[in-house]
Amino acid sequence: MRLASLALAAALLVAPAAVMAQAAQTAPAAASADPASLPGAAQAAKFKTSETTVGDILDNPAATAVVKKHLPELVANEQINMARGMTLKAIQQYSADTVTDQKLTDIDADFAKLGAK
Repeated sequence: MRLASLALAAALLVAPAAVMAQAAQTAPAAASADPASLPGAAQAAKFKTSETTVGDILDNPAATAVVKKHLPELVANEQINMARGMTLKAIQQYSADTVTDQKLTDIDADFAKLGAK
């Protein structure tokens, strides 16, 4: 498992330029979509970056929109499915310059806002 996690981290850190370009192009669209209007918003309001797996986030359209808003390059990475069993907090140890404490805090805040609507 540790080797797989390291391989995933390396893949996320050296994402192909095409994936990064695609993420940059889709980021504005994701940011403009209101996650609260997407299916799964009520469930996603209970999600936490330190507790909820990437798999659960990817399976929830509202949660995916929130993460895509803050970390579009991560969601667009073709190898993200390898991280389905990890939390965003766990991924941070391999990509601390991208998955920052501030981004995790912002994602948690946006998850919580989903329950307010």
